[in-house]
Amino acid sequence: MRFLRIPVIWAYALVIAVPVLVVVESSFKSLATLYQDPLWPTKGMSGQSYQTLTSQVPLFRYFMNSAEVTVVSLILIILLGSMISYAILRLPRIPSMIVYGVFAVGMMIPTQVNMIPMYLEMARLGLVNSRIGLILVETAFLLPICVFIIGGFMRTLAKELLEAAKVDGSGEWQMYWRIAMPLSMPAIASAAVFAGVIVWNDLLFPLLLIKSNDKDTLPLALLSFSGQYQTNYPVIFAGVLLASIPMVVLYVFLQRYFIAGMTAGAVKG
Repeated sequence: MRFLRIPVIWAYALVIAVPVLVVVESSFKSLATLYQDPLWPTKGMSGQSYQTLTSQVPLFRYFMNSAEVTVVSLILIILLGSMISYAILRLPRIPSMIVYGVFAVGMMIPTQVNMIPMYLEMARLGLVNSRIGLILVETAFLLPICVFIIGGFMRTLAKELLEAAKVDGSGEWQMYWRIAMPLSMPAIASAAVFAGVIVWNDLLFPLLLIKSNDKDTLPLALLSFSGQYQTNYPVIFAGVLLASIPMVVLYVFLQRYFIAGMTAGAVKG
């Protein structure tokens, strides 16, 4: 099996790399050229798709809308998720299992099942067409997976550290902020990357909740290039590539913590 490891890794890398390369080279084609030769580079490739994208839509405004929703949602998800995970760690065994089980069930419910009640609740609260409402919805739906990742990691922490801090006079808030949070940074980074990618790329909730063009996020803005009879794929591919840059940068900076957190969660839960 050791001899098969390298070929399997290369095969998997090709499966991931080939679609990305096709998207990159297709973003430099015209729509007619893309239909004629969708897979291979051709003569006359240019950056017209990027010019069209930046000239026809206020890209910076949509970028800032997505950034605002993603950053605020991540702050809420990480703070609430880490607090709940710490509470689960400190609760007695039976209440801890019950609370953890409730959040685990939250991961099993498909998002689409809750679209109608979620929209009705946001409408009742007056939060439709509001970035605040979108942030609250993103936070609520991603909180269970965040608790699952961070809570699983916190259960691996040595309880002797918390007990020693308690003997020294530390309160629960101090033990959470000064001990549990710093030691759980790998899991927090994993949850941040995972949730950040989902919120940044989310189309469903903005499509349901946002009604004004000036509040559109990037994925929702790119949808305007998809028509009933014709879709400008080169422009969409250009927008997808530009929209993926922040997430790639985020992963590069948090890669070490992300891998450490996922490995620790896989080894010991």
